[in-house]
Amino acid sequence: MGKSRRSADPVVEPVDGGLAELIPDRERPRAWTLLIDGAPQSHVDLDDPRHLSFEYQRRLGHVIDLAAPANKPVHAVHLGGGALTLARYLAATRPRSTQQVVERDAALVQLVRRQLPLDQNARIRVRSVDAREGLAKVADGWADLVIADVFSGARTPAHLTSTEFLDEVRRALRPGGLYAANLADGPPLSHLRGQIATAAARFAELALVADPTVLRGKRFGNAVLVASDTPLPVAELTRRAASDPHPGRVEHGRALLDFTGGAVPVTDAKAVASPAPPPSVFR
Repeated sequence: MGKSRRSADPVVEPVDGGLAELIPDRERPRAWTLLIDGAPQSHVDLDDPRHLSFEYQRRLGHVIDLAAPANKPVHAVHLGGGALTLARYLAATRPRSTQQVVERDAALVQLVRRQLPLDQNARIRVRSVDAREGLAKVADGWADLVIADVFSGARTPAHLTSTEFLDEVRRALRPGGLYAANLADGPPLSHLRGQIATAAARFAELALVADPTVLRGKRFGNAVLVASDTPLPVAELTRRAASDPHPGRVEHGRALLDFTGGAVPVTDAKAVASPAPPPSVFR
């Protein structure tokens, strides 16, 4: 009983990016939510790594599911690790996959490895370097899937928002590979529109998955951008997003390009970090 009680206590430690908290999930015996400076980052269920609690992570999970035929191993790069939720999900759903995780916060990686240990059979390598620096080390055409989920102080760093960054993503992807990015924005959606225009300058096919109220500029929230140089599984992505607990809408094709409203691609020279979320988002 004593061990069980201790395991359910919150864990609070300073990491490179701020104060990390691991909060136990009252409804799932071995599940935890990771917060950095009060902002929710990840949710992990050690007993069921296929369970994705956060809305945006479910949508990225759909992309993982559709990146290749069911159960087929893939090569995946995760830019941003958090509690390694998506790497665990991919390892569980696609055994024998090989994954590289780039998470700059070395102290966070140590905390997660200690408190939320990975499956010893999972082929997951974690590098504690800057996301773009780590991406540059990925061999040309190695990845079937690149997922970008990088936040510093709840904002995506500027150097991960540019056409030059996407040139590195394309270099690392195999032909037909998928790129997926977790983007966060609120009214008037200038950042989101700019990111779609930037991706459209480098990829032939795009789709965006988000809560309709976010797309209408009614509130701050997350949107998942999916891109490839070959046609995307839009119909199946739409079906899955619509059946989520918090249904999402998928925009693609002409409607998505129209959504940009004339926004121009972002370059390194003009890149800025994504907007900070309003304090009310995390209350």
